[in-house]
Amino acid sequence: MLDLLFSPLTIRGKVIKNRMVVPPMLMNYCQEDGTCTERYAAYMEEKAKGGFGLILTENVAITSVAKGYQWIPGLWKDAHIPGFRDMTDRIHRHGAVVMAQLNHPGRQANAKYAKAQSWAPSAIPDPYTNDEIPHEMTIEEIHQTVKDFGDAAARGIAAGFDGVELHGAHGYMIPQFISTYTNKRTDEYGGDLEARLKFPLEVIREVRARIGEDHILGYRLSADELVTGGMTIEDTKTIIPYLEAAGIDYVSVSVGVNITDDVMIPSMYYRHGFNADLAKEVKSVTRLPVIVVGRINDPRVANTILVSGKADLIGMARQSLADPETPNKAKEGRFLDIRRCVGCLHGCVGHIDTGRRGTCELNPMIGHEADPDYQIRKTETPKNVLIIGAGPGGLSAAITAAQCGHHVKVYDKDKWVGGSYRIASIPPGKGEIANFCAWQAHTLKKLGVPVILNTEVTKELVEQEQPDVIIAATGVTPIIPKKIPGVDKDLVVLGQDVLSSAVNTGQRVVVAGGGLVGVEVANYLASLLKDVTIVEMREGIALDETPAPRKDLLRDIHNNGVRVLTETSVKEIKEGSVVVTGKTEEEIPADTVVLAIGRVSNTVLADQLKEAGYDVRIIGDAHTPALAGAANREGHLTALSL
Repeated sequence: MLDLLFSPLTIRGKVIKNRMVVPPMLMNYCQEDGTCTERYAAYMEEKAKGGFGLILTENVAITSVAKGYQWIPGLWKDAHIPGFRDMTDRIHRHGAVVMAQLNHPGRQANAKYAKAQSWAPSAIPDPYTNDEIPHEMTIEEIHQTVKDFGDAAARGIAAGFDGVELHGAHGYMIPQFISTYTNKRTDEYGGDLEARLKFPLEVIREVRARIGEDHILGYRLSADELVTGGMTIEDTKTIIPYLEAAGIDYVSVSVGVNITDDVMIPSMYYRHGFNADLAKEVKSVTRLPVIVVGRINDPRVANTILVSGKADLIGMARQSLADPETPNKAKEGRFLDIRRCVGCLHGCVGHIDTGRRGTCELNPMIGHEADPDYQIRKTETPKNVLIIGAGPGGLSAAITAAQCGHHVKVYDKDKWVGGSYRIASIPPGKGEIANFCAWQAHTLKKLGVPVILNTEVTKELVEQEQPDVIIAATGVTPIIPKKIPGVDKDLVVLGQDVLSSAVNTGQRVVVAGGGLVGVEVANYLASLLKDVTIVEMREGIALDETPAPRKDLLRDIHNNGVRVLTETSVKEIKEGSVVVTGKTEEEIPADTVVLAIGRVSNTVLADQLKEAGYDVRIIGDAHTPALAGAANREGHLTALSL
């Protein structure tokens, strides 16, 4: 079924055992001086153990000032070589090909971490770092940077990498020279296409000379920058023969620049393999192997793209976080065992964007592969563990506890597993969340853990079970603002009841609360052709969402015709209308008012059981309302502590 996906491909004598690639993906696991850490090496090795054929590092800084983030890897000094040599040796032992992606961010360097002014072909600030105008590079500095790329490449080969990839995508320095969006020079490095290509071609030739003919030289590009004045797919197709003639061995096709970051790292709102058609366009003008990336989380879809002739290798970046064992499981036909990325971007991009180390909302092991506190340990004293709540935290605890050898039983009052997380799968674009809930249920079934649904846990039931430990994953209770006149009227319903189809709404709906939940409820109702207005006290809506998916969500509610009132609050709820006040004071006709004001932890039963003398561990939203990733990690660690 997946014959092409698991067929080998040879480049420069290096045999890539299958077509599944881990493309560069920032995780911030190295030391601040660019040195490889055990955390980073173990994280990368896990992907090799999982069966990926080609693995690339996140972007490696070629100089100490070529940094956009705090803890990225570096190859700007010989002292970096030993740490990466250890990492590449470990990856090679599992039969994978491993390459270093070399990068200079140009105007996208972060002065806070680079500790220097950024360099760029032209003195034009980046939209996201516009508090600083970059230094416009001199000819001598351009030549020095070409040499810096070559020096870093040579160190990469000395460190055991099978080759290097040049980061010519996403608006970093190399494409800054090529694109008229960023290059306004009028000397030998600006103006005509061949002049704008002079810098990248010099870099390619220098790197090829430094790594020799036996190592792979790849090139990543944005097929379309998707900005006014930026590179288009036709521009890209035009430059590829130049890059090929200069000495590259493959083309990795991405899309976008900083200001279009929602396509650069696509969220759940994007269709699977959405870049495949652009990759096909690139493939039409070159005989080199083409890698495609972009929302590919299913090996069957990956194989289809290959069979369609749109690409030769498939990048599965975020999927390698959700499940590093994806290739091995797919090869064995164990598709139900694959934990698939849902495209939330909360643990990976969300953490990186806020200056933290990357992680994964669905996989608590990411970034902790070498951490003994996260490893499964078989217990010598199995306990009877009762878990109340079949949301992600409760099921994560159940999986880990069972793997450790405890006797586990899960109860939930709902008819479905997943809790609030399953309900979150109902708004447009979020359906894959249900896949994770199903994966947890499937895993527990394989482990022989009973999950009893449609059953509310009482003190009497607990007395019958006689557990040694109770893990309370009892979730949250919605906030009902009693101070609003009319909040107790029949036309007022809760957001979670709307999404779970416990209630229906009329045609005219006012959603009180513009946090993520409220906006998603509004989007859901608008997709059912309801007339929806969001009322939010803050200056913006969905402010608790990660930037890229927030951008996608806001675009979706705009397309669905949702009206948004910010810096506005509900003053009174009447029969058939809502009075709002703030930037505007008006009476909005409404058949239904949906409350999405917030939530508080539900610990009523847990507190009662504690008072009765039981060993109760409260986790997930019942402990602290947060995203699903926190519940997953807390469930895993709590189970390990039993």
